Amino acid sequence: KQWYQRRVRGRNEMSTKKEHLLGLLSQENINRDEFEKACFQGIPDGCGMRSTCWKILLNYLPFETTDWEEVLSKQRNAYTQFIKTMIVDPNAAGDGHDHPLSSSPTSIWTGFFKENEVLSQIDKDVRRLCPDLSFFQQATKFPATFCSQSLRTRVEQANLQSMNVTSSKSGRSELKRPKRKNNDDDAYQILPEGQEAHWEVCERILFIFARLNPGISYVQGMNEILGPIYYTFVTDGREEEEFAEADAFFCFTGLMSEIKDNFIKILDFSQCGISHNMNELMLILLQTDPQLHEALDRRSIKPQFFSFRWITLLLSQDFLYPEIQRLWDSFFADQTRFQFLLHFCCAMLVAQRTRLINGDFIDNMKVLQRYPIETDIYHLLQLACQIRDGKLLLHSVVETTPATSSAAPTGAAGGLFNGLFGSRRSK
Repeated sequence: KQWYQRRVRGRNEMSTKKEHLLGLLSQENINRDEFEKACFQGIPDGCGMRSTCWKILLNYLPFETTDWEEVLSKQRNAYTQFIKTMIVDPNAAGDGHDHPLSSSPTSIWTGFFKENEVLSQIDKDVRRLCPDLSFFQQATKFPATFCSQSLRTRVEQANLQSMNVTSSKSGRSELKRPKRKNNDDDAYQILPEGQEAHWEVCERILFIFARLNPGISYVQGMNEILGPIYYTFVTDGREEEEFAEADAFFCFTGLMSEIKDNFIKILDFSQCGISHNMNELMLILLQTDPQLHEALDRRSIKPQFFSFRWITLLLSQDFLYPEIQRLWDSFFADQTRFQFLLHFCCAMLVAQRTRLINGDFIDNMKVLQRYPIETDIYHLLQLACQIRDGKLLLHSVVETTPATSSAAPTGAAGGLFNGLFGSRRSK
């Protein structure tokens, strides 16, 4: 009976949230403060509401709803032009005098080969984007048929050109691909000609972003930031699915403009770099739970061992997509802009305080690098709000029991950084 009452109460609260947000979205000028507070509490699933709210929170749509139609039309047309002008087949675009062996700095082929280096890294990463979710392997309903060149085909051709010619024992010549540490080529099956998988759409978005932002270009992990945004726009706003690629591009670009410093290595130890954010997290922990902070410090468990990935990727590799969507509602609506992310990371530590205080180095790293999957994120959100407001009572913290995992890290610090961006939680 109590379970049923809680379920009914939860449905009633969600219905109230939906009505409140719909009321705000129907205004000609949305009250920003009220809107952000409403989104912070969680955006209802379905009916396109989350995708619309994220577009506003990520500064893609203005708070003046009367301008939406014009903004969307302008930006979507602009993205189509990006594709047409930045993804070009040199064979078709050449002037007859240009050729692949040209050493001219103005040669279209010079830029083409340089771009392939970035594209190759993007291709590797998007092929393994969220492997526990079949969505990215499925075909999009709206492939970019007007695009002059398939990036997947371009990468395959580049790989073919990089093959080595060797001779077998019988004297027969053979083509061999250079050895790679990970065999990612078969991560996703290739769809028939004329179709595109969702991972190929993400590949195109990231490639265009890299072309437009040569200063930062593409850094491993950006695919994990784009994934939840694109997934949400396709699955949440069905009536807008045709424009999910363009909308995801601009929202991703807006988000990266705020968190890009975490991806720029030369800024790591600056006031705006990732090291500063990790140190700030540990300062919050020291103020919240000195005993836990002392225990981690005594075992030489540095914040970069676990919080580097947490902060840089906004926890996108540590929770399942439905949970990420709920977390990002609060992160995007945070009026102090991602300060709440640090409070949430602190809550993750506090929620496992007994195990972390009583465990040894290896036990602690198992918990921190593969966070317990059965953890209730709503409990963590509640803890994070209490930490933010300075109202957390440690004796009242309810802890969860970590799930056993055979994929936990082994050895000392030498192996701790292997695959910082590759430890997704399994179902």
